[in-house]
Amino acid sequence: MNDVPPDSSDAKQPPRLKREVGLAGAILLGLGSIIGTGIFVSIGIAAGATGPALLLAIPLAAFLAICNGLSSAQLAAAHPVSGGTYEYGYRWLHPSLGFLAGWMFVAAKSASAATAALGFSGYLLNLLKIDAAAWRLPVSLLIVLLVTGAILTGIRRSNFANAVLVSTSLLALALLIAFGLPSVSSEQLTPFFAPVTAAMTPTLGFAQAVALMFVAYTGYGRIATLGEEVENPRRTIPVAIIATLFIAMAFYWLIGLVAIGVLGAEELASATLHQGAPLEIVAMQIGSPLLATVIAIGATTAMAGVLLNLVLGLSRVVLAMGRRRDLPAIFGELNASHTTPTFAVLLVAAIVMGLTLIGDVKTTWSFSAFTVLIYYALTNLAAIRLAPEERLYPAAFAWIGLAICLLLPFWVDRAVWQSGLALIAAGLVWHFIAMRLRNS
Repeated sequence: MNDVPPDSSDAKQPPRLKREVGLAGAILLGLGSIIGTGIFVSIGIAAGATGPALLLAIPLAAFLAICNGLSSAQLAAAHPVSGGTYEYGYRWLHPSLGFLAGWMFVAAKSASAATAALGFSGYLLNLLKIDAAAWRLPVSLLIVLLVTGAILTGIRRSNFANAVLVSTSLLALALLIAFGLPSVSSEQLTPFFAPVTAAMTPTLGFAQAVALMFVAYTGYGRIATLGEEVENPRRTIPVAIIATLFIAMAFYWLIGLVAIGVLGAEELASATLHQGAPLEIVAMQIGSPLLATVIAIGATTAMAGVLLNLVLGLSRVVLAMGRRRDLPAIFGELNASHTTPTFAVLLVAAIVMGLTLIGDVKTTWSFSAFTVLIYYALTNLAAIRLAPEERLYPAAFAWIGLAICLLLPFWVDRAVWQSGLALIAAGLVWHFIAMRLRNS
């Protein structure tokens, strides 16, 4: 049960990525993954599920993220390699559970990346005043290709691009908060638990909103997947994760208050599903076309930043899976300078582009919610198995995270969690076949 990854015991180690990401860079990478699709798109989806109670769902989802973040942090500090819970599952749980974690991570974050690509195109087309639904998919696919090209040039250039994108997005959001707070109407905040969909009960809607908002915070996991590239990982990773979550929660809550308080939950949800640019509509409602333009620019840069970080993180998990032969060995190879897993990046880009073709942000984001919650359930389970000398935080955090992660996935739409269970079954069958081929 306590299997050690094959690559950690081999006499000849595969080439490793260079450690060139510091604390500030790790925080920016985490914010780049969090301050994006969740704040510019999923706030509207969650508002449709629970109404103004979104303002309670945001901090509750953050608490869950903190529990999971502490588990991820101490696991990454104890075993600082690329691959996240895929590696931790192999080391502290069982090969099948380790593989399942990698399988779920790739599915979850690919769906999140597809949502980001669709959100990018929605805001960009609104910014350019192009009212043509036919353009949404081509623009979404194009941004995936452009981000992939940036990543293939190496981690240093990607980090610089991420810093520019995150800074632009945070500035735009800060302006929306500053101009929007005086326009918040208390009438828009009542009734508090008010799902937009008539068939949605207040309890179901609120639980679904917490699950959907939790996905928005999971970008902090991007920091843990950089265990092989972060300087002084035992200190840097925990500090970066906690700082990232607190900064993100503050922005999410204030933006949620402004968005619902100005536009109302029902109109916010409608703007998300039909126009794909809810915060731009909020800025227009405030009465500032210039602010709407700034928000649209901030949103497009944020979505590009999310894609950048998601494809980076996903490629590192695919790299780890290729090294262990859970995927074909070619995906475990680095380029000549040992800075980029080229084939892993290309595979991730192809998966993201395929999911983008679904074209529906609610479906892709809900599917991401189910799969990422299963992934973090395994993260918490691995953290529970840590030895006392490896533990940085009380085990209670991991137990709380595990319990909530096993409960929330089944509050999303039935068709989504049924598809998720089918994907789990397919993954376990594939892993059985891969193990037989590897041992033959």
